[in-house]
Amino acid sequence: MVLGGLQRNSFIDFPGRVSCVLFLRGCNFHCPYCHNPELVRGTEGTGEGARLAESDVYEFLSERRGFLDGVVISGGEPTLQDELPDLCDRVKGMGFPVKLDTNGSRPHTLKALINGGMVDYIAMDIKTAPSRYSLIAESGVEAGDILKSVELIITSGIAHEFRTTCVSPIVREHDISSIARLIQGAQMYALQRFHADKVLYPDFFRGQGHGYDEGGMLRLKSLAEPWVQKCVVR
Repeated sequence: MVLGGLQRNSFIDFPGRVSCVLFLRGCNFHCPYCHNPELVRGTEGTGEGARLAESDVYEFLSERRGFLDGVVISGGEPTLQDELPDLCDRVKGMGFPVKLDTNGSRPHTLKALINGGMVDYIAMDIKTAPSRYSLIAESGVEAGDILKSVELIITSGIAHEFRTTCVSPIVREHDISSIARLIQGAQMYALQRFHADKVLYPDFFRGQGHGYDEGGMLRLKSLAEPWVQKCVVR
């Protein structure tokens, strides 16, 4: 297990719970706006305790029983690591509900986690319309895998959300409409504002605006919310 860091306390990452966030290194996407570039590059970690061993994580969780009521496993892309099911299983065995952050590119791993009862909440990022994933994904990432993951999550019965960071020209109004129809009936769809600080490819954002203003975000929300149970702007 290649660990990237640990955020010891979070009140926002796991809805309704006080959690810690465990970051895993490595990603098969190269989103220019990624705010965890060190995890994508597989270099230094993020948050407190960047140089972690698995034993450190389990010791920390043992000490935090009664204070934390959830563990978020994020990245990078956690499903790239073969040891992920063992990690989720052990964390669950310690009494902590598990939330998984994923880009949805490995539906076979996602299916195993769902069927094994190893996750309690799934947050999947949908970067843009699946047909346009070549803008941000390595070769070998198939649009069909993204669609499979969406279906797995929506039909799983597990609490879930989908998220899109609204960055032009990667995400256009038409893309939001397409995504909303793709995730029809989803419990939550979060439209995330773009922040230009500490991104993977800063040169991509030089010379012109790439975020949406408040009016633009509300326009995207109006396109998405008829298709899902709840749509929010973050």
